[in-house]
Amino acid sequence: MRLHLAQAEQITAAAKDKALEIGVPMNIAIVDEGANLVSFIRMDNAWLGSIDISIKKAKKARFFDMDSGEIGKLSQPGGPLYQIEHAYLGLITFPGGVLLRDNSGEIVEAIGVSGGAASF
Repeated sequence: MRLHLAQAEQITAAAKDKALEIGVPMNIAIVDEGANLVSFIRMDNAWLGSIDISIKKAKKARFFDMDSGEIGKLSQPGGPLYQIEHAYLGLITFPGGVLLRDNSGEIVEAIGVSGGAASF
Protein backbone atom coordinates (compact mmCIF):
# COMPACT_ATOMS: atom_id res chain seq x y z
CA MET A 1 0.00 0.00 0.00
CA ARG A 2 1.36 3.39 -0.93
CA LEU A 3 1.22 6.29 1.50
CA HIS A 4 -0.58 9.34 0.18
CA LEU A 5 0.22 12.89 1.21
CA ALA A 6 -3.23 13.40 2.74
CA GLN A 7 -2.66 10.42 5.05
CA ALA A 8 0.81 11.63 6.01
CA GLU A 9 -0.62 15.06 6.80
CA GLN A 10 -3.29 13.50 9.06
CA ILE A 11 -0.62 11.57 10.96
CA THR A 12 1.55 14.67 11.20
CA ALA A 13 -1.41 16.65 12.58
CA ALA A 14 -2.12 13.96 15.19
CA ALA A 15 1.54 13.97 16.26
CA LYS A 16 1.49 17.77 16.47
CA ASP A 17 -1.65 17.64 18.64
CA LYS A 18 0.08 15.17 20.99
CA ALA A 19 3.16 17.38 21.17
CA LEU A 20 0.97 20.34 22.11
CA GLU A 21 -0.80 18.20 24.70
CA ILE A 22 2.46 17.23 26.41
CA GLY A 23 3.97 20.69 25.98
CA VAL A 24 7.02 19.65 23.95
CA PRO A 25 7.66 21.32 20.58
CA MET A 26 8.58 18.68 18.01
CA ASN A 27 10.07 18.16 14.60
CA ILE A 28 7.84 15.56 12.94
CA ALA A 29 8.91 13.59 9.86
CA ILE A 30 6.91 11.00 7.92
CA VAL A 31 8.54 8.69 5.38
CA ASP A 32 6.86 6.30 2.96
CA GLU A 33 7.52 2.58 2.48
CA GLY A 34 10.73 3.43 0.58
CA ALA A 35 11.97 5.73 3.40
CA ASN A 36 11.36 8.83 1.25
CA LEU A 37 10.34 11.96 3.14
CA VAL A 38 6.65 12.69 2.55
CA SER A 39 5.79 15.18 5.27
CA PHE A 40 7.77 17.30 7.70
CA ILE A 41 6.95 20.07 10.15
CA ARG A 42 8.98 21.95 12.70
CA MET A 43 6.90 23.35 15.51
CA ASP A 44 7.83 26.72 16.96
CA ASN A 45 10.75 26.42 19.39
CA ALA A 46 11.61 22.82 18.48
CA TRP A 47 15.35 22.36 18.54
CA LEU A 48 17.05 23.01 15.20
CA GLY A 49 19.37 20.05 15.74
CA SER A 50 16.33 17.80 16.01
CA ILE A 51 15.29 18.43 12.40
CA ASP A 52 17.88 15.97 11.11
CA ILE A 53 17.33 13.61 14.03
CA SER A 54 13.58 13.29 13.41
CA ILE A 55 14.13 12.49 9.73
CA LYS A 56 16.85 9.96 10.54
CA LYS A 57 14.67 8.27 13.16
CA ALA A 58 11.86 7.77 10.63
CA LYS A 59 14.21 6.53 7.92
CA LYS A 60 16.09 4.14 10.18
CA ALA A 61 12.87 2.64 11.52
CA ARG A 62 11.90 1.87 7.93
CA PHE A 63 15.37 0.71 6.84
CA PHE A 64 15.47 -1.90 9.61
CA ASP A 65 11.69 -2.47 9.93
CA MET A 66 11.79 -1.88 13.66
CA ASP A 67 11.25 1.09 15.91
CA SER A 68 14.43 3.06 16.58
CA GLY A 69 14.20 2.34 20.31
CA GLU A 70 14.30 -1.40 19.56
CA ILE A 71 17.48 -0.90 17.55
CA GLY A 72 18.85 0.89 20.60
CA LYS A 73 18.09 -2.07 22.87
CA LEU A 74 19.84 -4.46 20.47
CA SER A 75 22.88 -2.20 20.14
CA GLN A 76 23.79 -2.17 23.84
CA PRO A 77 27.05 -3.85 24.96
CA GLY A 78 26.66 -7.60 24.52
CA GLY A 79 23.72 -7.19 22.14
CA PRO A 80 23.60 -8.60 18.60
CA LEU A 81 23.81 -5.10 17.06
CA TYR A 82 26.42 -3.70 19.44
CA GLN A 83 28.14 -0.66 17.86
CA ILE A 84 25.97 -0.73 14.73
CA GLU A 85 25.67 3.06 14.94
CA HIS A 86 29.41 3.22 14.17
CA ALA A 87 29.09 0.98 11.14
CA TYR A 88 26.03 2.71 9.74
CA LEU A 89 26.61 6.44 9.34
CA GLY A 90 23.88 8.51 10.93
CA LEU A 91 22.03 5.65 12.59
CA ILE A 92 19.76 6.82 15.38
CA THR A 93 19.40 4.17 18.07
CA PHE A 94 17.20 5.91 20.61
CA PRO A 95 13.38 6.07 20.71
CA GLY A 96 11.31 8.31 18.48
CA GLY A 97 11.27 6.46 15.15
CA VAL A 98 8.17 4.29 14.85
CA LEU A 99 6.83 2.05 12.09
CA LEU A 100 3.24 2.60 11.03
CA ARG A 101 1.19 -0.27 9.62
CA ASP A 102 -2.05 -0.61 7.70
CA ASN A 103 -5.02 -2.69 8.91
CA SER A 104 -3.45 -5.87 7.53
CA GLY A 105 -0.21 -5.28 9.44
CA GLU A 106 1.83 -4.25 6.39
CA ILE A 107 4.37 -1.48 6.98
CA VAL A 108 3.31 1.57 5.01
CA GLU A 109 5.39 4.33 6.55
CA ALA A 110 7.36 5.45 9.55
CA ILE A 111 7.30 8.54 11.73
CA GLY A 112 10.22 10.19 13.45
CA VAL A 113 9.85 12.79 16.17
CA SER A 114 12.48 14.80 17.98
CA GLY A 115 11.84 17.90 19.95
CA GLY A 116 12.78 20.52 22.41
CA ALA A 117 13.06 18.61 25.66
CA ALA A 118 15.37 16.00 27.07
CA SER A 119 16.15 14.64 30.48
CA PHE A 120 19.61 15.62 31.66
